[in-house]
Amino acid sequence: MVASSNNALYCSVTRRCPDPEPDLTATCVYKPVLGERPLDDFPDGTLAYREVAAHVVSEAIGWRIVPPTVLRDGPSGEGMVQLWIEPDPAVDPLDLLRASDPALRRMALFDAIVNNADRKVGHLLPVPGGHVYGVDHGICFSDEPKLRTVLWNWRGDRFSTDEMQALGGLRDEMDGALAGGLATLLAPSEVLAISDRLDQLLGSGRFPRPDPERPAIPWPPF
Repeated sequence: MVASSNNALYCSVTRRCPDPEPDLTATCVYKPVLGERPLDDFPDGTLAYREVAAHVVSEAIGWRIVPPTVLRDGPSGEGMVQLWIEPDPAVDPLDLLRASDPALRRMALFDAIVNNADRKVGHLLPVPGGHVYGVDHGICFSDEPKLRTVLWNWRGDRFSTDEMQALGGLRDEMDGALAGGLATLLAPSEVLAISDRLDQLLGSGRFPRPDPERPAIPWPPF
């Protein structure tokens, strides 16, 4: 994928099934650890694990924001493998953003939870039926505040009852098996920071506002 900065490869994955069942094949994105571009503010060789961790949190909260994502060995070594999502060509993500689409509200809250430092318009994948997937979560989960996103439409708004319940349920899971699973993908301080962010969100009851001391929008925004 030419536009990728981390050697993302467009691939297929196949599950061999016993006769007479047909083999199962899916299109996917494969980002090998060896192809990751070093960053100044994230440890080398960790982006694939962060992508998988984002899927784990997405599933735990029940919002299916991140497509199915796993760690797998491949032609270029271990890496992140994510189901390819074909967006609806009739829907412009910018139109959803301008209209403050409810699907993006959930994504904005998800980004606050995972401390997404790179939510761009091009990372929004609307599909038929109204669901919107989010991709490219390699620079999430820092234990320092780094939220940079184009989804500031709801800044300062109060959470709905459903949102508060979702946050509370996720916080409870962080005291159990969820934290243990994330500990295999993230540094201990980063796992603790997830619980801290959830506590802060539950305490304020509101969407975060941009921090005037640091950039609030990634560049380029698309």
